[in-house]
Amino acid sequence: MPDASKPEKSVRTLRVGEQMRHILSEILARGDVHDETLAKHMVSVTEVRMSPDLRHATVFVKPLLGKDEDAVLKALRTNTAYLQREVAARVQMKYAAKLKFLADESFDEGSHIDQLLRKPEVARDLGDVSAPD
Repeated sequence: MPDASKPEKSVRTLRVGEQMRHILSEILARGDVHDETLAKHMVSVTEVRMSPDLRHATVFVKPLLGKDEDAVLKALRTNTAYLQREVAARVQMKYAAKLKFLADESFDEGSHIDQLLRKPEVARDLGDVSAPD
């Protein structure tokens, strides 16, 4: 039985989020945004999370190699209106979703966990987990 406190993501919100991710990635890769900062950086759109009513989209981004993340986020936020118009023109929806850009921290968290697992004292405590029982 699903947990009532945690709403399930509908197939529609996931599909629309993925469609928006592809569109934003294409716009940024082609350099359609006339912004000096965005022109200098390759930006990866890692995920787009849609609200249940599809009116709000949280866009998770990561500049290539994580360089100048704050400047890239500022440039994206400055050009939000343009990006919203471009996405709305390409996605067949009743309303244009409001975009909110955030840095994707999942890569940093993964690296941190990997570093912790490689520490000698942690490796010793874990023992040889790859060995069969």
